[in-house]
Amino acid sequence: MNFWTNVLSAGIGNGTALLFATMGELFAERAGVLNLGVEGMMLMGAVAAYGAAAATGDPWLGLLVGMLAGGFLSLLHAFVVISLRADQVVSGLALTFLGTGLSLVLGEGLASARNVPTIPTFSIPLLSQIPFVGPILFDNKSVLVYVGFALIPVVWFYVYRMRGGLHLRAIGEYPAAADSLGIDVYALRYFYVLLGGILAGLAGGAITLSITPGWFSEFTTSGYGWIAIGLVIFAQWDPVRAAIGSYLFGSLRRFTLDVQGVQDVFGIANPFFYDRNLQFFLEMLPYALTIIVLIIGSRAAIRKRLGAPAALGLPYVRGEQGLV
Repeated sequence: MNFWTNVLSAGIGNGTALLFATMGELFAERAGVLNLGVEGMMLMGAVAAYGAAAATGDPWLGLLVGMLAGGFLSLLHAFVVISLRADQVVSGLALTFLGTGLSLVLGEGLASARNVPTIPTFSIPLLSQIPFVGPILFDNKSVLVYVGFALIPVVWFYVYRMRGGLHLRAIGEYPAAADSLGIDVYALRYFYVLLGGILAGLAGGAITLSITPGWFSEFTTSGYGWIAIGLVIFAQWDPVRAAIGSYLFGSLRRFTLDVQGVQDVFGIANPFFYDRNLQFFLEMLPYALTIIVLIIGSRAAIRKRLGAPAALGLPYVRGEQGLV
């Protein structure tokens, strides 16, 4: 029982970073803009947050700087694909390469930084005492974990119950119709791509200042950006499903690590403890599942069946029936 409690508790932490990144990508894709640069934006957010916190001694200021760094990169993508109407897949991949390279250059020497402040943790009285559930959800959790819990209903209510969410869905489904009603498609797409970048930067900062604090390297995000993109497809562009998927993937990744340190499972010898090849196979599983989801979601017919926004990946051109 302690093993599963520890796995799920740590999975909530890992899933929080995935949650922020996934929600950000969900906003961008709901607006009709595919952004494959999530990994690059997360790395930039991670290095900016870590560096700013180390320099100022303030983790909250570091987190803000990380969010701004992710937002800045997303604006580059927005300009290229919305204003210049370039291919969104190519631009997103370029953004990943740019963010990865910049983060490694700017992060040179940060691995040796010491005593970097982190986001505080706390337990919620009474709720943390609930058997099994309490230790997983409410005991000694980062402030960002609770922010993630609050974000889920807020995003759902905004997307499905508020006028702003209606406009968001409209510009992603049929931007020409939205434009004819006076909705500024270009401005809103810029806004939601920027929001996606800010949340990706927050995800990166959450990793270096809360989830696995105290270090930065090229392995900091561990492919979380790509997993977030796959989770949006897995969730069928729904915030609640995206949240569930984020926590599931976070727990799965933690499980693949923790199970390697257990000699017996339910009284049976654990093969993953003794066989290194099986350990590599386990560590590969979350990323293999992500690749499968991305391959499935790459086909237009399947995306449509899954409920993808009709204008996803297509530039909007006023006066040319909205899509080119």
